[in-house]
Amino acid sequence: MENTPIFAIMYDFDRTLSPRDMQEYQFIPSIGMTAADFWGEANSFGDRNKMDKILSYMYTMIKKSNECGVPLTRERVVNCGKNIEFFKGVTGWFERMNKFGIDNGINVEHYVLSSGLVEIIEGSVIGKYFKKIYASEFLYDENGVAVFPKSAVNYTSKTQFVYRINKGVLDVSNDRDLNSSMPDSDRRVRFQNMLYIGDGLSDVPCMKMVKAYGGSSIAVYNVNSDRRVVEDLLNHGRVDYMFPADYSENTDFDITVKNIIKKAAIEDSLIAEHNNQLKDAGDKQYSIFY
Repeated sequence: MENTPIFAIMYDFDRTLSPRDMQEYQFIPSIGMTAADFWGEANSFGDRNKMDKILSYMYTMIKKSNECGVPLTRERVVNCGKNIEFFKGVTGWFERMNKFGIDNGINVEHYVLSSGLVEIIEGSVIGKYFKKIYASEFLYDENGVAVFPKSAVNYTSKTQFVYRINKGVLDVSNDRDLNSSMPDSDRRVRFQNMLYIGDGLSDVPCMKMVKAYGGSSIAVYNVNSDRRVVEDLLNHGRVDYMFPADYSENTDFDITVKNIIKKAAIEDSLIAEHNNQLKDAGDKQYSIFY
């Protein structure tokens, strides 16, 4: 319904929803490289040229594709999403959270804030569940071949998308409305109705920002990897909670997210009741005064 409050869950992608970097499932093998060699070459190129690491990996994708004689087309990049593996429970997570929200009188929306690629995420089995994917993206020529980065999202630029979701200004080309003053009452998603889920240091700016404005942040970790990074995030107050990256129903992670959504729904209900009573009291005062 139009007046139903909104709860926004924002996710990093690599190592948050999926165990590895998205390029490693299909693109890197397709150019005959190992993940270590590809990232080593991309990062070395970036270091030599004092270049943003996101731009350097995107450049390297185009360069290596051309060297292999296989142009980097949009169709090819999208197809790289088909073989992505996800943490346990991820594929059923979104519909389950949506239903839980509806059952509690609140609409749950899902967003990606990632340094990975829009096209690969769109091509994955979970791409259809996101209201908006904020990630890096190529610009393509008239033949659909990648020629230049259209957007490059790094760990600091991610924070602008939190504001976009908050204000409902989802079009990245619309900076005017994003930077315009907007009363809290007109903002589409209250900060308190936001949850950011990430896995590491690159997520810290968004985690701290959401947490500081009254929302919640969760750090997840692969049970097969070292959890000290997320423990450090929790110990230093950068996140509210930490859990294994298991999105299955009735895990502690699942229950905690549902409790956060339920809390937001209750707060929105109380705010609505308060506003209704103010309006009612104002109407009565008006009629008595006159």
